[in-house]
Amino acid sequence: MSGRARLMWDEAVTKYDFGPDHPMDPVRLALTRRLVDAFGLDREVDVVAAKAAGDSTLRLVHREDYVAAVKAASADPGAADGSYGLGTVDDPAFAGMHEVSALIAGQSVGAAEAVWRGDAAHAVNFAGGLHHAMPGAASGFCVYNDAALAIARLLELGAERVMYVDVDVHHGDGVQAAFWEDPRVLTVSLHEHPRTLFPQTGWPEETGADGAAEGSAVNVALPAGTGDSGWLRAFHAVVPELAVSFRPQVLVTQHGADTHFEDPLAHLAVSLDAQRAVQAACHELAHEYAGGRWVALGGGGYAVVEVVPRSWTHLVGIAAGRPVDPETVIPQGWRQEAYARTRQLGPMRMTDGRWPVSWGAWEAGYDPADRVDQAVVAARRAVFPLRGLLA
Repeated sequence: MSGRARLMWDEAVTKYDFGPDHPMDPVRLALTRRLVDAFGLDREVDVVAAKAAGDSTLRLVHREDYVAAVKAASADPGAADGSYGLGTVDDPAFAGMHEVSALIAGQSVGAAEAVWRGDAAHAVNFAGGLHHAMPGAASGFCVYNDAALAIARLLELGAERVMYVDVDVHHGDGVQAAFWEDPRVLTVSLHEHPRTLFPQTGWPEETGADGAAEGSAVNVALPAGTGDSGWLRAFHAVVPELAVSFRPQVLVTQHGADTHFEDPLAHLAVSLDAQRAVQAACHELAHEYAGGRWVALGGGGYAVVEVVPRSWTHLVGIAAGRPVDPETVIPQGWRQEAYARTRQLGPMRMTDGRWPVSWGAWEAGYDPADRVDQAVVAARRAVFPLRGLLA
């Protein structure tokens, strides 16, 4: 296995652009890449551009008629009428949509291949993590589900146990749906409760199809307003025990930055420092239980200057073995570029001032009146016994 991490990047991924009024502003990708470079992390990783996912790869997850519909909407955006989820407010059609969506998917598939074959210790595609796309429909700003495609490619290459951990504020519904009947894939999602946030799924009772796959989906539905200590407590109360039990051969993680208290589309109150702590925890879990094989993806995140570039630069640094100290001052040149592109003032440091973060260990006991603890208990009771674990 190569000792270096791989950063999957092609500048053309910034063409994933739903228009000037859409929250999914591709400037967040460009600014992340520039911040990675500003800290010299591009010299600590192998920067690789993979080819776009072809039709046979896309069909590992997506229906043939859906891929055809995306191609048609890509060629003639004005004809998209909302069928297949294309041409909607969330997923407006745009010229070249198929090509850039397939390119992003290709980066995640390439990341999975590199990690599985030992060409890279870890691989990051922060343009990916488009976890809402369904086998037959676009959804939630996502056209092709690169996370599910990466996992499907791992299975095709011979992986027998893949663990997927999704810490985006929204439920990882598309990935869960893709592997609902497949016990080889354990999907774990920590997200804001479906009562208060799209896609209104991710209830603890969603545990996988009856039979062999029962217990292969895990959902921790956190109350709106959950902050650092609660979010970290929930993660550590659920994810490590599942990793110990499942013994994944590869860990695939999705790091949507929209759990942040500055994010305009959701209601959790997590800091950049807690996001960094979970990224580091995923890195450790990969080494402890998955032979170091780690594929890390981006996801949501709509505070495109203040939050996203910092969060995913931390992710790249952790994967590269060169973590950025939270107190590090952000280079002035990057802040000037961010302002020139967005007319927003950029952050000064790589911290929200909450480092080091802390949380209460689950093993010390829980409070049945605490809403975060209630969410953890619900998830553990729904799934842990199915996996032979104590709830």
